[in-house]
Amino acid sequence: MLPSPLEFLVPLGALESVAGVLPYVILVVVLVNVVTRLLAQRSFERAADEGDDDDALSRYLPHEIVNVLLIVLSFAFMVVEPHGGMVLSVLVVGMVISDFFEYESRRVEARNNMEIERPNSALVASVLVIAYAGYQALFFLIEPIWSSII
Repeated sequence: MLPSPLEFLVPLGALESVAGVLPYVILVVVLVNVVTRLLAQRSFERAADEGDDDDALSRYLPHEIVNVLLIVLSFAFMVVEPHGGMVLSVLVVGMVISDFFEYESRRVEARNNMEIERPNSALVASVLVIAYAGYQALFFLIEPIWSSII
C-alpha cells in the first residue's frame, strides 16, 4: 500500500494517537484565547490612554501566539476528524480574521482620540468557536438525548 502524500508532512501515526484528547485541548485553548483577548483589550485601553496616537498600540503577543496555536490545532483536528475539523477550522479562521480587523479598529480609534470599544465581532466569533469546540469535546454528555432524537 502506498503511503498518503500527507504522511510526509504530518506524522499521521502520532496525530492519531492524540486524536482522543485533541477536542479537549482545543476547547481549553479556545478558552485561553478568550482570556488573552480580554488581556489584549486592557492592554490596548492602557496604551491608548498613555499614548497620543495609534503607534502606542501594538499587537498583544500572547494572544497572537494562542491564535496561531488554535489554527494549527484546528487543522490537525481536520486531519483526524475531517467534517468536524473543517467546520472548526472555518470558525477559527473567521475568528482570527475578525481579531485582525478589530486590532485595526482599535488603532483607528486611538488615532482619532475616540473611546476604545470592545472587540464585538471577535467576541461573537469566539462564542461560536467555544460552542462548536464544546460540542466536539463534550458530545458524550448529550449523546443519549441526541441518539434518541436522531
